[in-house]
Amino acid sequence: MPTILSISGSPSPTSRTARLLRSLDSRLTAQGHQVIPLDVRTLPAEALLHADFGHPEIVRATELVTRADGVVIGTPVYKAAYSGLLKSLLDLLPQFALEGKTVLPLATGGSTAHVLAIDYGLRPVLASMGPAHITPGWFVLDKHIEVGKDGGVVVDPTTREALERLVDQFSAALSGPYSAGVVAA
Repeated sequence: MPTILSISGSPSPTSRTARLLRSLDSRLTAQGHQVIPLDVRTLPAEALLHADFGHPEIVRATELVTRADGVVIGTPVYKAAYSGLLKSLLDLLPQFALEGKTVLPLATGGSTAHVLAIDYGLRPVLASMGPAHITPGWFVLDKHIEVGKDGGVVVDPTTREALERLVDQFSAALSGPYSAGVVAA
């Protein structure tokens, strides 16, 4: 089965975005995929901010992207755009780091005013990196993600159903016509 890299671009250690991603990772794992989580906030800030391409942790993150068949990218939305932390990682990756890959973009935020951040902010950057396919993304309102006392995530039922459909479409795309890096006309 394909290997999936699940990237959280949230700077917060108590991030709803990261917790939502880990919840979706479980669904992908149950479908037989190998899922590798990557929280960008755990990478050295100095290496990210100073564009230290040779830093061992940046090299490792780049290798994880290169080896993955699919990439799930989640980000909180700040000021109508994806996080600067995620941008700092994307800037350090090779120009065509997503070549031949299937990508699922996800975003979280406090207001529906940010719902287009995926399509007008994140998707163009991801497309410039050469993926074979970017599946439909999804914006999740923060109020639709509850974190329990045990750290578990409870997602609003309607949102959960939509996310499960998207994850299933992403999973199918990994073994479909885009899996070999062939782009349909």
